[in-house]
Amino acid sequence: MSIKMMPYLILDGNGAEAVAFYVKALGAEVMALQTFGGMPQSPDQPVPDEAKDRVANAQLSIGGAEFMLSDNYPGMAYQLGDQVSVCIITNSKEDSEALFNALADEGTIHMAFQETFWSPGYGIVTDKFGVNFQISTEA
Repeated sequence: MSIKMMPYLILDGNGAEAVAFYVKALGAEVMALQTFGGMPQSPDQPVPDEAKDRVANAQLSIGGAEFMLSDNYPGMAYQLGDQVSVCIITNSKEDSEALFNALADEGTIHMAFQETFWSPGYGIVTDKFGVNFQISTEA
């Protein structure tokens, strides 16, 4: 199994400002940045205007170390102290799902493991110790 782990920061609508700050303060290189408005749209669930400019996902690199960040979606609960999760990325949907299921044991599932437009298998879970994980499979 190929596996990567990296920090994932969740912000409350100021993701673009945070990206610019980390570029200036830490010399971060922006490897990718997508807004909610730039994602494929579903007619059944249109993105509200107040979400379109929020960061859906940004990938940054600092001296070879990578981290990601996004804004929370408007209306989703946001509590200080929950801004960091651990993102685990594998190259196998089966491995990702096994990790997700293992972490979900006695934990809380926030997004069921499922196919998304960016990943063949992705889910969000808080383990029984209160640590937030995003499990993803490389496309």
